[in-house]
Amino acid sequence: MPPSFNLLIEPWIPVRWLPGTRGDTPDRVGLRQLLLRSSDIAGLSIPVPPAHSALLRILYALTARVTGLDEAGPGDWGGRREDILDDACLPQEGIESYLDTYSERFFLYDPGGGRPWMQDARLADQCDADNTAGVNKLIVTRPAGNNHSWFRHGSDVRPDLPTASEAVLNLLVWHYYGPSGRCSSRDVNGVKSASMTAGPLRTALSYHPEGGNLFETLLAGLVPPPAAVERSQNQCPWEWDGLPDPEKLPAPPSGPCARLTACSQHALLLVPCEDDDGQSVRDAYITWAYRAGRIPRGDDFLIWQVSQQGNRYPRPADSRRALWRDLDALLLHEPGGTAQAERPKVFASAVEVSDDLRVRALGFEQEGQAKDTQFVDASTPSVLGYAEARVPRTAPAVGRLRKLGETYGRRLDRAVKRAWSSYTDDAKANGDTWAGQAAARYWPRAEAEFWSRFRRLDRTGKALDVGLDLQDSRRAFLRAAEEAYDAVTASVTRTQRGAKAVSDARIELYGGRRKAKVA
Repeated sequence: MPPSFNLLIEPWIPVRWLPGTRGDTPDRVGLRQLLLRSSDIAGLSIPVPPAHSALLRILYALTARVTGLDEAGPGDWGGRREDILDDACLPQEGIESYLDTYSERFFLYDPGGGRPWMQDARLADQCDADNTAGVNKLIVTRPAGNNHSWFRHGSDVRPDLPTASEAVLNLLVWHYYGPSGRCSSRDVNGVKSASMTAGPLRTALSYHPEGGNLFETLLAGLVPPPAAVERSQNQCPWEWDGLPDPEKLPAPPSGPCARLTACSQHALLLVPCEDDDGQSVRDAYITWAYRAGRIPRGDDFLIWQVSQQGNRYPRPADSRRALWRDLDALLLHEPGGTAQAERPKVFASAVEVSDDLRVRALGFEQEGQAKDTQFVDASTPSVLGYAEARVPRTAPAVGRLRKLGETYGRRLDRAVKRAWSSYTDDAKANGDTWAGQAAARYWPRAEAEFWSRFRRLDRTGKALDVGLDLQDSRRAFLRAAEEAYDAVTASVTRTQRGAKAVSDARIELYGGRRKAKVA
């Protein structure tokens, strides 16, 4: 009998349960149990941030379907969502009806050439079975081919077989964060090609509202659909009547569910291990989904900004940048600044779910092609109650706090680099070592200072200055920069030349020398 692994039933999604939850609380659940018991689940427990981000988008689409919130009507969309919030659980009838309708499309494997979930069974015939990608390539934390080891050592000759759970989560990472460039050759209608386009979220940092349980998180992650969007046209890949033609230009997504789930530029196929009835995966095909063209890049969970050349692009994931430095771009309707940042669209409606929503940032610091650097996973305390729509005076204060922190961070960087250059008597000297040490001392303290003052902001609207003492805040960030500067430069102040270099460069902490006005 061919291996069978139904994602609706098999336990493959790692979860955290709320304390005191009654009944069975397994470490992993299938999609059906996850939706039915979302009110008892604190959140997903996925250790790979891009997999967490990708699965959330799948769950948002499923939530929209089972609640009927995938269409603007009938009635008021926000009111209908409030009715579901009042019920404190997703509708069981909607869950059972939808999942029963598409139950055959949620099998991870379909050796008969059918429709394995989020895969293309045609690859078994269109790709070379003797030159597959392999499971080490599929699992993004493993080294493959001649690449250096990252988290662990591995062998392509005798790889450790990943579990089905691990494989499907990495399947999603490829769909959303996969690289561009060379891939396995795919032969369609006698024409071979081996070049793929980057995934829709590659390099980007994704921001998600988080509630007190998964139920709130999923409802907060829904965006009101346009009135013209119809369910029959706004389809997820498992709802398609047939697979897309890889030789045609990809169709742009027609609605929020398609935008959440159907923007992949990659085609994959998992090969099950027959010895354990598909509980593990022994091989994988990974190649391009469309020979030419790119699906328009749009996402409601990204901060979009404009480059100096006028190009719109998502804010990239940066493992060195703390989440508080993006907070005003999440709270303000128009954050301002030269980048013309647009806050994620989801936050405009998420605040209607709860004032106690947190923000979770998930991403993958990457280059456009093959290089992967570091995962990004960060969260805030309850912040969305401070959004501009809720407390108009508070959100700008958050922006001022952020700007103060970044101002003194930049000044500190200039100061230590100038001190090093003067000390070495070399204008081209690389002061990155001092700059790195100074940043490691300053930014954690600046973050603690930011959250300490953020928690004291007034949300009642009674205080005109919302409780923000701007001068005291400025002194606090300056003091953090001064202490970091003194600690990093102390080793050279024992000599006259070093002491002079450090003393002269200190002025950069205060804004540098002012240029004389021309008469």
